[in-house]
Amino acid sequence: MGGRAGQLKSSGLRPGWTTGACATAATKAAYTALLTGEFPDPVVITLPKGQQPAFALAAEELTGAEELTGAEGVTRAQELTGAERRPAAAMAGVVKDAGDDPDVTHGALIRSTVRSGEPGTGVVFRAGPGVGTVTKAGLPLPVGEPAINPVPRQMIRDAVAEVAAAHGGSGDVVVEISVDHGEEIARSTWNPRLGILGGLSILGTTGVVVPYSCSAWIDSIRRGVDVARAAGRTHVAGCTGSTSEKVAVAEHGLPEDALLDMGDFAGAVLKYLKRHPVPRLTIAGGFAKLSKLAAGHLDLHSARSQVDKGYLAELARRGGADEVLAEAVAGANTALEAVQLCRAAGVPLGDLVAEAARATALGVLLGSPVAVDVICIDRAGTVVGRAEPLGP
Repeated sequence: MGGRAGQLKSSGLRPGWTTGACATAATKAAYTALLTGEFPDPVVITLPKGQQPAFALAAEELTGAEELTGAEGVTRAQELTGAERRPAAAMAGVVKDAGDDPDVTHGALIRSTVRSGEPGTGVVFRAGPGVGTVTKAGLPLPVGEPAINPVPRQMIRDAVAEVAAAHGGSGDVVVEISVDHGEEIARSTWNPRLGILGGLSILGTTGVVVPYSCSAWIDSIRRGVDVARAAGRTHVAGCTGSTSEKVAVAEHGLPEDALLDMGDFAGAVLKYLKRHPVPRLTIAGGFAKLSKLAAGHLDLHSARSQVDKGYLAELARRGGADEVLAEAVAGANTALEAVQLCRAAGVPLGDLVAEAARATALGVLLGSPVAVDVICIDRAGTVVGRAEPLGP
């Protein structure tokens, strides 16, 4: 077995669940209880790739309309009286299990409180205690929004729709996600520097946490290359995550056993391919991570290398940026904001980063017959830069 699943199996590491998956499970349980008065436990959700894990509830609570205060409580009490009375709010909590990944949120209690919303509003998200709010541009969410990323939001919407269809609900709800001690935990993340204030982000693109023990995962990368070579593959892709993997497959039609879950370990892929070459390597990943590779870093983990926005500004100058734009790039909140500023000005910063990343890769592969191309994407999977295949 090759690809992401094969690497995980060969690593011997136990996968876990993202904060987004836990928030989805908590929301599904809470909305079910809001409509029926009963919490499903365990609660089963469907992840973006079709897996259906079950989550045990660690907390649950129903709140009657009379227990709410202000106009909301009065309105709910008037609407739901007698035998038809339903809870005004339902809260369910799930403890995050990150598997064997050294994740700072492992063991955190993630809660979702669900209330009925105004007709026609769909799912409205709120940041509860321990979940941050976006205060700076350059992130995949507008300023002022709860730091609940796009994929978890869609997972939650899908779960709400499923429950509404099963129990006759409208699907118009207010979902408040909170994390016990989240503000304290967030101090050990990059959130404060990125302008996400008040707590953690609710993250995840697949719902699954793939554990990255350095030695075990590097060994699994090597086994992935071995599998691809044994299958006669002449083109492999080293991808930083599931979104970039999808882009590589869409661009090149690669089979699963040609996909290497590179994660942060670009150096491990390149050094092993130098000794065990495959004719072509596509490196696909997020713009921020690949900007680190462009700057010469082979370990892309945020604890061991950072985005150098001064370097990005210098690349932008080479691409025709004037000094005003270059200074804006140097002062950007995130790498994503930097590339967006340059795209708006017609400066191909994404391509320049891809070309520099390719140069770093070819430097490591020097003397080995491997041609390299690079694809940079944003968080939504849109290609923002590329470098065509080039041999050593």
